[in-house]
Amino acid sequence: MDNNCPQCGVVFGCGSSQGKSCWCTEFPAVMPLDATAACLCKDCLAKAISKYIKAMIKKGSHQQLLEYAAQYRDSNELQEHIDYTIEDGQYVFSSWYHLKRGSCCGNGCRHCPYGTIETISSPG
Repeated sequence: MDNNCPQCGVVFGCGSSQGKSCWCTEFPAVMPLDATAACLCKDCLAKAISKYIKAMIKKGSHQQLLEYAAQYRDSNELQEHIDYTIEDGQYVFSSWYHLKRGSCCGNGCRHCPYGTIETISSPG
């Protein structure tokens, strides 16, 4: 069954109408489910999840975020807009990607949440 994305208008299909799991189950289940909302296309859903994760990162403690992200650590498939973006042909990993890793790699990544979150969350 084809749907029209209410945000961008693109036509997309859903596997659940054919008795399979929908492709949306590949994304991290971090947003509250709204059964009355229309489905989004893959790109718009990834952007919505990314926006939700960024808000979560601003509000959560470092330890809470690490524990939450650990649930998705074994996910082999990286999702554009959630785990990375592409800028000038280069992959730029998101804070969410780094949280899923579980530790800082020490390479001074642009979106490294470890120094920033630890600095904000630690007393003094």
